[in-house]
Amino acid sequence: MYFQKEISLQSKRRGFHLITHEVISAFEEIGQIKIGLLHVHIKHTSASLTINENADPTVREDFESHFNILVPEDANHYQHTFEGPDDMTSHIKASLLGPSVTIPISNGRLNLGTWQGIYLCEHRNYGGSRRLVLTAHGE
Repeated sequence: MYFQKEISLQSKRRGFHLITHEVISAFEEIGQIKIGLLHVHIKHTSASLTINENADPTVREDFESHFNILVPEDANHYQHTFEGPDDMTSHIKASLLGPSVTIPISNGRLNLGTWQGIYLCEHRNYGGSRRLVLTAHGE
C-alpha cells in the first residue's frame, strides 16, 4: 500500500528545527503499515532535511554555527545574491545536506533510534513556510 500527503510547515527562524512530531501527527496513515518506509522530501532549494540528535538542543545550535563557518555569508565570491547575502549560501547548505530523508516504519511507527529526530534545516534568514511531500509505502 502507498500513501502520500503534502504538508506545509509554519515559517521557522534560521537554524535546525526538530519536526518529527509535526510529520507524524500530519500523517496518521503511517499507523496502517506494519513494515515499510517513509520518505520525506522538501520542495525548496534553500532548506534541507537531515536526521540527528533529538535530545540536546545545543546540537542544533552547533550545526548552525558550523554551517555558517563552512559556508560564510560574508565571502565576496558569490554571484547568485539576488535575494540577499543568504541566497547562494542557503543553496550550498541545502545541497550539502540534501532534500530528503527515508525512515523505516515498523509496526505502524517510525523506527528511529533513541536519540534521532527529523530536522528541518532552515538556511534562509526569512525562509517562509516550507512544503514537504510525505510518501509511505509498505504492507
